[in-house]
Amino acid sequence: MASGLLILVGMLLVALNLRMAVTSLGALLDEVSTGMRLSAVTAGLVTTLPAIAFAGFGALAPWLVRRFSPAQVLVTAMAALAAGQVLRVATDSGLVFVGTSALALAGIAVANVLLPMLVKQHFPHRTGLVTGLYTMTLITGAATGAAAAVPIAQASGTWRAGLGVWAVLAALAMLPWFLMARRTASPRLRVAAPSPSAVIRPGRTRLGWAMAIYFGTQSLSGYVLMGWLAQLFRDAGYPPHEAGLLLAGVTALGVPIALLMPALTTRLTTLRPLVLGLSVMSATAYLGLVVMPYEGALLWVALLAAGQGAFPMILAVIGLRARTARGTVALSAFAQSTGYVIAALGPFLVGLFYEATGGWLVPIGLLTAALAAQTLAGLAIARPRYVEDEIPVR
Repeated sequence: MASGLLILVGMLLVALNLRMAVTSLGALLDEVSTGMRLSAVTAGLVTTLPAIAFAGFGALAPWLVRRFSPAQVLVTAMAALAAGQVLRVATDSGLVFVGTSALALAGIAVANVLLPMLVKQHFPHRTGLVTGLYTMTLITGAATGAAAAVPIAQASGTWRAGLGVWAVLAALAMLPWFLMARRTASPRLRVAAPSPSAVIRPGRTRLGWAMAIYFGTQSLSGYVLMGWLAQLFRDAGYPPHEAGLLLAGVTALGVPIALLMPALTTRLTTLRPLVLGLSVMSATAYLGLVVMPYEGALLWVALLAAGQGAFPMILAVIGLRARTARGTVALSAFAQSTGYVIAALGPFLVGLFYEATGGWLVPIGLLTAALAAQTLAGLAIARPRYVEDEIPVR
């Protein structure tokens, strides 16, 4: 009981840190670009770095957990996150800033992959509840980083405080995992690593690719909304502060959805109605943003928040489509690392189309095409099946 509670607390503390370093930088990007004298190219690299890092470093997670316990890996991941956040505000070099940001994001990338595995390993009968709790905590952390970074920077007189303060929470997240990683701790407090005797390669399965496409396309829409939705509402006639509030509304409404969606996902015998329902809500919102973005803004925000329930759903499905913890971490790594490569294209292409056309019809057309691919991939993963059954295990 005590070990399970410690693991749950450790997971929630990790989840709280998984987006703060990203959203706080987004909120202070103008100040950072000015203060660091970043070129437009470097600033663009900084904004796409999270997706690139999540794709690259996340793929290392299965290799790491075959050699170290998850507790040891998470201690290192949170240490990298804390160090990266401290070091990037202690430099005046743009190149060092990018490199230390990558260090912080490497810690996040590995932790992203490990959490579904820990749910499968330690809470197999409470998958929906625990996934909902950590997803809700992740979204709360993202919103907190975005909302508090600017006030902290203004109160302290420097943007460096608005970015660096979150290192304290990353250090705090190390503590439960440090306790579990100690060799002198009780065996009950140890988190076992998956057996290194077999390698599972989801990239050789149809299920693995369907999961990666679904994860990538729903992440693509999420990144686009975070980066461009406020601008869309400003173009529709809303003043900047109201456009920002509408964007914040998508995140705020997503918190209860993140708690409830995984539990609903685990209770359904087939995910087909859920996949189709989420897609219909997103498609309706996209159509509304084209036809009457000003008049129906509140409705479109609500529908977008509901459609973004695809994120907590796919996190829960990762555990449901693997029989073992080893299979879960392999599927999680492949779906997330490949998915974030897809997601990285979204904000760049939307910006390119927006600049080229001066309007939102073509960018929203891109989102609609991504949604179509998401729906087809979702239907492919809707029925119960397991990655271990589709691939030779060596």
